[in-house]
Parts: sequence; structure tokens; C-alpha cells
Amino acid sequence: MMASKPVEHSHGLPPGSNYSLCSMAPGNFTHGLMGVNLQMDRNTTYALWSTIVAVCLIIVIARLVQGGVSLLRHLFNLNSDHVQQAYWARNGSKAWPWLKKRLVYAPLFKKRHNRNFQMGRLNMGTLPSRFHTILLTLYILSNIVYCCFLNYNTCNKVAILAEVRGRTGHLAFLNMMPLMVFGGRNNLLIPLLRVSFDTFNIFHRWIGRLVAVESIAHTIAWMAVKDMADRHVKQQSTMMLAFSDNPFLSWGLASLIAMLLILIQASSAVRHLAYETFLHLHQVLAFLAFLGAAIHGHTGKLPLTNYVYVTIGFWFLERVVRWAMIAYRNFGLRSSTRVTVEALPEACRVTYQLKRPWQMRPGCHVYAHFPTLTWSLSSHPFSIAWYDTQPTTINSEKLPTTTADLANTLPNRKNTTTITLIMSKKSGMTAKLHARALAAPSNTITIPGYIEGPYGGLESLHSYGTVLLFAGGVGITHQLSHVRDLLASYDASTSAVQKIVLIWSVRTQDAFDWIHPWMSEILRMPHRREVLKVLLFVTKPKHAGDVVSRSTQVKMFGGRCKPGRIVEEEFEKRTGAMAVTVCGPGAFADEVRGAVRERVEEGVVDFQEESFSW
Repeated sequence: MMASKPVEHSHGLPPGSNYSLCSMAPGNFTHGLMGVNLQMDRNTTYALWSTIVAVCLIIVIARLVQGGVSLLRHLFNLNSDHVQQAYWARNGSKAWPWLKKRLVYAPLFKKRHNRNFQMGRLNMGTLPSRFHTILLTLYILSNIVYCCFLNYNTCNKVAILAEVRGRTGHLAFLNMMPLMVFGGRNNLLIPLLRVSFDTFNIFHRWIGRLVAVESIAHTIAWMAVKDMADRHVKQQSTMMLAFSDNPFLSWGLASLIAMLLILIQASSAVRHLAYETFLHLHQVLAFLAFLGAAIHGHTGKLPLTNYVYVTIGFWFLERVVRWAMIAYRNFGLRSSTRVTVEALPEACRVTYQLKRPWQMRPGCHVYAHFPTLTWSLSSHPFSIAWYDTQPTTINSEKLPTTTADLANTLPNRKNTTTITLIMSKKSGMTAKLHARALAAPSNTITIPGYIEGPYGGLESLHSYGTVLLFAGGVGITHQLSHVRDLLASYDASTSAVQKIVLIWSVRTQDAFDWIHPWMSEILRMPHRREVLKVLLFVTKPKHAGDVVSRSTQVKMFGGRCKPGRIVEEEFEKRTGAMAVTVCGPGAFADEVRGAVRERVEEGVVDFQEESFSW
């Protein structure tokens, strides 16, 4: 008897109770914690969080090792030539290159990763990588296994359904925390693990689906027990009546309905049809799902209710911090961020003169807001194409007469930062912005706006002797900041880079106007001829005679870019370790990824992809 009490208590029976699960009528399992194995639920909590923490620690250790190797390579290769960097061009072992080719850089199947599946005009989404798929599969399987740890030896079969109800509800509550954390732009795990928001967003979507499925299973298990209880007392079903007059059940149902709606509207096809509508409806439904779950737990005195409160608190805090930083960086008492929009062929050049200076890193992106352009407070991600920081000069009606006047600056004032984005004209906000600027007399307008960021820029390219920068279309904006930074570091002898190859694929020559002023400045930078080579590919030139190379360092070709051939040629002539980065359409990025995987076992080649696949 002494050994049986903890077992009974763990299934929702009060301490010292003389009742047994075997003698319970089905109606006793329709409410409260009766039949719920509380001890096993606690064990699943420890197991789930231990798994998440263990994976994070493994990634941290791997990143520390990568960072250490990168730092040593950087320090040993400062001002080093081709011969001196030869040691770092070779793989130190066979294991890591093998893993990179078959796991870390590998798509799920043969080649396709970020290329969208299309069904007519509908965007059906992309495939996760092989490594991400393994992690997701293991996580989902662990949740299934936790649901299968049941007391199958009980003499009351209704108690098994009650235990399923408790376990699935417990796991749904438990998964809400990583669901919320992984979906935040200011997720602290991003800089800690040096894992992109795009990757966390993949896990956010799949954990969201898992929470919805577990909530459905939780509800079905309760409904099955309720139906057995009604049949046990030989009465008609009272299920709908139970939902209508019981806050515990009605708020749980409200949370479930919100999750089901999210499951539908967050599908890739719906999400890409009307992104702005999706985003705000998604946030409202997510709040309702969290709120319903919190009230459901509070009224039922469920064990993980405080856990849901903390999740809601973090969700609210993340948004408060975001908007506080937006306000601080864009608005002041007398002025705010100014936005100038210039219409270009099939794109806009958008320049922000910021209220306060920012610290920029190569490869950063921001979220752009235009409150007067759209009905909502939606934001869209864009790579920073160019940025400048200059002293704030004195405004005076008197013309400067000396060199000292020209150099005069306001005392005790911070510098003024301007950043510029290129927004390719598509649909929605970018189409409206382009049309408004194009209608202006000078094709230029000034409108209210603000930006959020900067985000990204997690990886440095300074430790590589050879850097290949692939860009497709507007993806050139991500690579320009890297080119500028690497050329400046070469001139200052602060990086190992000896060779930079910029490869840009566009449809027509009109796209060259997007970056003309910045490319002109890059081509005037010191030592540019020694280090930088530019390859331009025009897939649909207006006239064949327009595709002409201007110099040996800036070459232009008609037709499609073939990443495999370029990677092969540059790999054979590389100096030191080689980095290959890409930003562009999914199919183009998949070509570059495949080309890198063919070479990783032959020498040190690292791959980085910038994507906005959400």
C-alpha cells in the first residue's frame, strides 16, 4: 500500500485518497487532472529542455572551434601572399569536409533547397536542408515518443485516453516557449549561436505546426472521454453544452480555433499571396492562441500555466524592445529619419538619413516601414546596399571662405548616418512606392518612413585569402558592403584577403543603374585593380552589341551565369582558404551551393547564403 500512493497521486488523485483509477467512472476523467500522469509530464519537461539545451551547447562549441580556427587563420595570414597562405588552403582532416558536403551544406535530396515549388502562380514553399530536416525530425519524433509513454497496464482504459489528453496538452504548452523565441527578430540565440533568423524561422514554423497538432490531439482525446462518459450514463451527448457554459473549455476551444486558423493562413501559398495581411492577422491570432491557453490553464489550475504566462511576457517584451529601439533610432523631439525615394528601372533607390548614427556590419539587413504608403504597420526586409557616416556640418547663410570653414563641424555633435536600399519592384508595397516616385516630376519623392535594425552580418570574411561573392538580381545589395569592406581591409592590411571575385547575374543592363554611383566609388578605391575582379552576366540583353567588357578586371557576358564553372576555375587559382557567398533567387543559390559541395573535400571552401525565405 505504501508504494501505491505516489502512483495514484501522479495520476491526479489527491494524497491519501482511497479511490483507484480502476473504480472511476468515465465522467471523472472529463475534467481536472484526473488520469493525468503528473510525474511523467514533469519528466518530459526535463527531457525536452535538456535536449534543446544540449543542441545549443553543441552548436556553441562548434562555433567556438570555428571562430578559433578563423582567428588563427586571420592572424597568421595578414599581409601573406599565395605561397604563405598555401597551408590554410588545404583541409586539415577528412571528417569535417565530409560532413560539410553530406550534411551541413547538403540540400534534403540532390540539389533543390531554396528554389520555390510553384503550383501555377502559387508559391508552395521550399525544402529545409538535410541538417535542418534531421533536427526537425528528431524533435518531432521525441514529442511522439513522449506521448507514447503511457500506463498501458491500467484496468480502466478510459484512463489511458485521459493520460493522452494530459500529455498532449502538456507538450503543447511546453512547446510554446521555443515557438515564441524562435519567431522573434531579437532572439538572443541568433548572435549567441551565429544562426540566421531565416533558419530559426524554419523551426518556428514547424514547431508551430507541432503545437497545433498536439492541441488537436488534446481536444480529440477529451472529446473521446466525454463521449464515453455520456454513453456510460446513457444520455445524449452534452459536449456542445459543456463548451458553452464552462470557461475552462471555451477558452481552450478558442485557443485551438486560433491555432487552426494560423495553420491555414501561415501556409506558404496563403502567406505569399498577401504577406502584409498574413503578418498582422498572424500576430493577432497568435496573441489569441496564447491568451486562450493562459486562461484555459488558469481556470483549470494546470501545472504549466505560469510557463504560458512567461511565454506571453517574453512575447510582449520582445515587441516593446523592438518599438522602443525604432523610436530611439528614428525619432527625436525636433526631427526624425528622412526618406528619399528615387525611381529607377524596375526598382527604387531608397535613402534614409537617420536621426541617430548606427554601427553597420557588412551583410546587414533592415526592415523598412512606410506608414503613409500602406494601411498597416508592416515591414519588409532589405539588405543595406550602401551607407555613409559624415560629420554634421554647421548650417550657415554665410558662404565658406577658407578651408577651415569647410572643415568646420558642430561641437559635441554625433555624425550623420545615411543608408541606402534597393527595392526591386514586385507587388504590394514596392509596386506602390515605385509608382509614386515615378509619377513625381524628378522621379524622386520624400516621404515619412523609418527602419528597424540592423540585423544579420554575423559572419566575417576577413580570414579568407579568396572570396567569391555571387549575386542574382537585387541580391547585389548584400554583396556590395562586403566588397567595400574587404577592399578597405586590404588597403589597411587588416585582413588575409588577396583575391575578390564579384559575380552578378541580371536580366537586362538596366539593373546596372541601381548601383552605378557605388560601383564607381568601389572602382576608385585603392588597390582595387590588384584584388577585385567583376564578372557581369546579362541573361536577356536588349542588344547583343551592348554586352561589351570594358576592361580585363570588369568583364561582361551574355547569357546565364554558370556557378559551377566559375567556382572550379577560381578554386584552381585560389589563394589560401576560400569563402563563397550567395544572395539571390533560390534556384541560383542552389546552383552555387551545389558547386561548392563539389569542391569542399578538395580544399578549404566555406559557404554562406543570405536568404529571406519567410
